Amino acid sequence: MSRIIAQKGPFPVDVEAGKTYYWCACGRSANQPFCDGSHKAVGLAPVAYLAHKTGTAFFCGCKSSGREPLCDGTHARL
Repeated sequence: MSRIIAQKGPFPVDVEAGKTYYWCACGRSANQPFCDGSHKAVGLAPVAYLAHKTGTAFFCGCKSSGREPLCDGTHARL
């Protein structure tokens, strides 16, 4: 399935230790960078991210990171 680039850069998000976040892997969610169920039409599933510490996490916006759901700078090469 084809992924849609939500943005060419990360989404900085304040996360809370012990909380699970569901990153949109398909790029179709209207609630970026998180899943809103839009993937059901294309067969891609969200990726669960458990925050190990409270702070800012940088979620991938281009949907091409090798460290999904977090940004690894891949967007700079797109």
